[in-house]
Amino acid sequence: MLTKLCFVTSNTHKFLEASLVARSMGIELEMCSNLKLELQGDNLEEIAMKSAMIAYTMLSRPVLVEDAGLFVEALNGFPGPYSSYVYKTIGIRGLLKLLEGVENRAAYFKSAAAIAFERGVLLATGEVRGTISTEPRGDLGFGFDPVFVPLGETRTFAEMTIEEKNLRSHRAQAVRKVLEAYVKKLVEPR
Repeated sequence: MLTKLCFVTSNTHKFLEASLVARSMGIELEMCSNLKLELQGDNLEEIAMKSAMIAYTMLSRPVLVEDAGLFVEALNGFPGPYSSYVYKTIGIRGLLKLLEGVENRAAYFKSAAAIAFERGVLLATGEVRGTISTEPRGDLGFGFDPVFVPLGETRTFAEMTIEEKNLRSHRAQAVRKVLEAYVKKLVEPR
C-alpha cells in the first residue's frame, strides 16, 4: 500500500466515499479536517486546484481535495459550484420549490478532484447525469442526494449504499481518475 494521502475535508460522507475508491486502488486516505478551505468561485476545477495548492503549501505533504456541485438544467446550472451554500441556506425543500411546476427536471452532479504534491497538481473530473425527483427519498448519502436520481436508476443517491453510489457517482469517477494519474506520476522517473 502506498503511503497515506491526506484528503482535505471536514465532510465525513465525502471522506467515506473517497476512501472506498482509494482503498480499492491500494491507497489509504487520511482525513485532514483541521484545514478550513472554503474557496468560492464559478468553476469547480479552479476551486479544487487552488484549494489543493493552498493545502499543500500549508501542510507540506501531498493532499487530495474534491469539490462538487449539482447543476440543474431548468435553473441554468444553478446551484452549480454554490451547491453547499444553497443546501445550507434553502436546502432540499428550497430547491424543490424552485422546480415546482417545472417539467424539465434534468440535472447533473459534477466533481473536480485535485492532488497537489512535490511534482505539481493533478486534476480530474467526474460527472453523472440524472433528474431531480419531486420529493426527497432515502436517508443515506448527504446534501442533495435525496432528490437526485441518476440515469438508468429509479432510486435516488440517498437510497443507495456507498458502494452502490460509487459505481456511478461523479465523486468516485473524479477521485479514481486523479488517483490513477497520481500513482502513474509516482512511478515515472523524475
